[in-house]
Amino acid sequence: MNSDSQGVGKAEVRLKWDPSPWDQPPHHLDIIATTYSADAPYGRPVYVVHFDSRSPDGTINMSRHSQTGQGFGYVEEMTLELDRLASSFARVVVGVAIHQNSGPKTFGDISNAGVLVLEGYKELLKDDFAQVSASTAATIAEFTRHTSGAWEFHRMIRGFDSDPVVFTAEMGSTPRP
Repeated sequence: MNSDSQGVGKAEVRLKWDPSPWDQPPHHLDIIATTYSADAPYGRPVYVVHFDSRSPDGTINMSRHSQTGQGFGYVEEMTLELDRLASSFARVVVGVAIHQNSGPKTFGDISNAGVLVLEGYKELLKDDFAQVSASTAATIAEFTRHTSGAWEFHRMIRGFDSDPVVFTAEMGSTPRP
């Protein structure tokens, strides 16, 4: 949880991975965010934001996208302006999914994969997907709105074995014991 009483106002999620070898199909990973209403914080997402979309109000969007991992450092980035989200939203879950177009791939199959969550210059999370290496998708973070209206950050590394479409429906579910 964020210790700042103001809460998290704006967060950035960054993703990196090494490109596949020249003779292999490209590895394609995506940052995905799902939003949940105050009426159903663990229900169906109100909307989903990924590489080909943004939130209807412009508060969550992709500023960088890669389909290959080529580039230096973090090659994909999503910005979440939580302080601008309508009061009808109580929860935002962020995850990463691997496209399965060229056969099954897990995080363990992709070298140098990593995710970074920042609030300004403050590092909220840095992870290399090692604990979910056998998974094809993973949640990484959850932002919840406190009764005061402030947003709190929670680390939420949880692996899934699904493609990006199915993952968007599963990622906000209640964790199994």
